[in-house]
Amino acid sequence: MPATLNDQKRTAIAEKLADIKAIQSLIIDNEEQFLTQCNDNHLRKRLEDMLEDDQKNLDIVETAITQYGIQAEPKPTVQEFVSQAKDTLSRSELSLYEKMAQHELLKHGQVVSGLVVHKAAQVVGQDVEAALAPLNTVNFENRAHQEQLKGMLEYLGTLELTGQEPQQGLWARVQDAIAAATGVVGSATTQASDSDSADVLDLIFMDHQKASTLIREIRNADDAEQIKVLFGQLYKDLLVHSKAEEEVVYPAVQPFYGNDDTQELYAEQAEMENLLNELKSMPSTGDAFMTKIKQLKGVVVDHTRQEESTMFASMRKNLSQKDREQLGARFKQSKQTLQSQM
Repeated sequence: MPATLNDQKRTAIAEKLADIKAIQSLIIDNEEQFLTQCNDNHLRKRLEDMLEDDQKNLDIVETAITQYGIQAEPKPTVQEFVSQAKDTLSRSELSLYEKMAQHELLKHGQVVSGLVVHKAAQVVGQDVEAALAPLNTVNFENRAHQEQLKGMLEYLGTLELTGQEPQQGLWARVQDAIAAATGVVGSATTQASDSDSADVLDLIFMDHQKASTLIREIRNADDAEQIKVLFGQLYKDLLVHSKAEEEVVYPAVQPFYGNDDTQELYAEQAEMENLLNELKSMPSTGDAFMTKIKQLKGVVVDHTRQEESTMFASMRKNLSQKDREQLGARFKQSKQTLQSQM
């Protein structure tokens, strides 16, 4: 049975959310500072993408706090830590490697804090879990960022020590690590079930994370052949995902999610498909291709945010766990059929 939250416990969760928001703001400040110090193109592109994600994630944290309904201030110890961290990372005698090593620890703390809040929400009740559901996106991306930062530290550390880049294969290993790590976090953030069937929300969420990783890797890749391979996978994944949603998920949610909101999802996916087909017909190198990829990322981010916040909350409210597992089985079967056809 869910626990009953008294005022003290509600305040404690609100305070933890305020702590997460304060650290998220610190993370953004750090990344903006790193960009002023970084002249290496490999790192700059990854830092720019990470900063863009973190700015979006700050907005998601603020949205979750608003949905939770209690505004609070960070703990005095957290406020003091933020102040000290800013002073430490502004010191000119620290190398960029040393500063980013401290930054990676901040990301780790955010991952743990996000998981703690998620687990607390599961314990205390569905209303709190629904309000804080958008934080799942932040948890996944922070874990992916951790793996990115490990690769960036390996690259930067080798460069600072030797003046040369590490051996090839580093970023491929980073991509593999991200896939493995976000899978682990996914299993930790999903609600336990007595059934072996997958909740449709988990399946959709994992698709979103894979698409986000592929877009990030495309934007950071230098090799034309690698970009072509990554985009080919992204093209198939997004088309299969969207068509399976339109075939299985949207008709199921429309009666309670509403015609206007559901039609907005259809429209966003139509725009996404148009962009994918435009990209497919373009050379996979050059500024025009990357500009279009950035446009695609914006559409995907807006679309996934709506699904993971309002649509997911509506599905949790109106569908039982068994209903969502049955929908998950149909969604998976639809994807398998579409993949075979493609």
